[in-house]
Amino acid sequence: MESFFKMVPLFFCFLLISNVSELKAAQEECQTERCKHQTIRFPFNLKGQQPDPCGYHGFGINCTEKKQMVLELPQNVKLMVKHIDYKAQRIQLSDPGGCLPLQLPNLDLSASPFQFPTNYRPQKYTIFNCSRESNMGNLPLYDAYDYGYYRGEIPCLSSPEFQVIAISSNSKRDPEFVNCSITLLNISKTEVYGEMLYSQTGDVHLSWSQPNCNECEAVGRKCKLKINNKQGETECFGTTKKQRDRRKILLVVSIILGSCLLGLILFGLYRIHRSHKAAKEAQLKIEKITDQFKDKLGEGAYGTVFKGRLSNDVLVAVKVLNNFNATGEEFINEVGSMCRIHHVNVTRLIGFCADGNKRALVYEYMPNESLEKFIFVAKEEDYRLGWEKLQDIAMGIAKGIEYLHQGCDQQILHFDIKPHNILLDKNFNPKISDFGLAKLCSKEQSAVSMTAARGTMGYIAPEVLSRNFGKVTHKSDVYSFGMLLLEMVGGRKNIDATVESTSQVYFPEWVYNCLDRGEELRIRIENEGHVQIARKLTIVGLWCIQWYPADRPSMKAAIHMLEGEVDSLTVPPNPFGHADAVQMRANIPRKPNNRELPVIFELE
Repeated sequence: MESFFKMVPLFFCFLLISNVSELKAAQEECQTERCKHQTIRFPFNLKGQQPDPCGYHGFGINCTEKKQMVLELPQNVKLMVKHIDYKAQRIQLSDPGGCLPLQLPNLDLSASPFQFPTNYRPQKYTIFNCSRESNMGNLPLYDAYDYGYYRGEIPCLSSPEFQVIAISSNSKRDPEFVNCSITLLNISKTEVYGEMLYSQTGDVHLSWSQPNCNECEAVGRKCKLKINNKQGETECFGTTKKQRDRRKILLVVSIILGSCLLGLILFGLYRIHRSHKAAKEAQLKIEKITDQFKDKLGEGAYGTVFKGRLSNDVLVAVKVLNNFNATGEEFINEVGSMCRIHHVNVTRLIGFCADGNKRALVYEYMPNESLEKFIFVAKEEDYRLGWEKLQDIAMGIAKGIEYLHQGCDQQILHFDIKPHNILLDKNFNPKISDFGLAKLCSKEQSAVSMTAARGTMGYIAPEVLSRNFGKVTHKSDVYSFGMLLLEMVGGRKNIDATVESTSQVYFPEWVYNCLDRGEELRIRIENEGHVQIARKLTIVGLWCIQWYPADRPSMKAAIHMLEGEVDSLTVPPNPFGHADAVQMRANIPRKPNNRELPVIFELE
């Protein structure tokens, strides 16, 4: 899916570029030019500005510096173009000097693609130069007898003393005019049109029949000469109007989509910029709070904890996550869980920072650090917690777990209850921490669906590792709590990786055998009252670590047992005599703590 979204921008960019390039190519091929206000296109072409195939032979036009269009006809006749009617295939011309008759002796259209319109009637005329005293102006304009035509004076050839007139050569009798002579302007050999001699505008209209581009233009295409074709054949080029409309629509759609895509890219870059900026600010805040990570409190499986101070001089513990999956599941679990919790025996989440792969959690500061520090000591004389305080701590932990199971809107299963995750405040009140492996579920939900074992080896309930022992429920936390109680009693880890034989290192089984035989626990006991406390914690712990979840008490029942007298408690059945339990214990790894487990799929 990611590769698809990466290809989308490339596709639209290609679509946009291809459409623009095709449109540009179509426009550049025999592109229409203008000279002043007149459009120049096939069959005409502007000399020096358009390629030769873009025009037809004899249709070359020069555009002067004054933006005047000049058409060159055979015999060196140059006429100024006033208008081109491409639909009617007619062109309107005039003499640049304003006297068209001067061009008439050389005007020969036999070698030109142009011809006079069909409504013109050619005649041969004789030009007469008459004195103003001859009163030639009194002659009739039309002589019906000899079919002679008199069109009046030709102004551009006349002068103040003489007037120039034209008499048709078709006249049946030669006119005798007083004070008149034939001028040197000899057009008697050329058939011309009276309209050309006497037009008030001095214009002439010519038309052409070939080339004919009506078929191409009918479908919205253009004409041009076939390349290397000596017969002057033409061909259509360019797209039809329908194709252009479709291409314009596609171009508009491409531009719109491209603009939207560009907007999304810019927005994404802006968000990335803001994210990086926020990450830097968050990192600076964390560094400022922790005094450049100067005071390290501890390190766990998913992060390192540093001592910090907020602006109001409140001490905090900042947990910087440095070992989490790509989705940040541990971070989400911890924040999601902690936001639902308000209990005296659960650490309080003050805030968090999250940006990309930089994530940190800010907790209330626990000056006495973790319970692990006080129960796992090298020498017995270093043990600083009394049995009464141990009993209080055990009760507080049990109440905290019971709150997680029943006190919130949703049931929270911790899955990592162990001494390292029990913090102690200045009065040694316990607070459960580290909810990175927690799982939220409905209180009505009897079992939890899991695809992987979670927790720390030595505290993980058997059903989490193998569904042969039952379904995963809140009783899994009860098992971890039981293992914790036994470690508090023994002042040592239940599994000692320094001893060679596994049978020698499993403290829960050893302490059960002591109780079963009525022997003393042979642990640090100062007086009889302390013996009763140690015995109570041991019995409750052994009930909690029964191999099958159904045999374990709930946390509410465990609290009731801790609050009662030891004489009211009975020693539980031997949890280690079952064959499955023996096999499970035999498979305990030598160095189990904080070890990531492989994925284990549900068996039911």
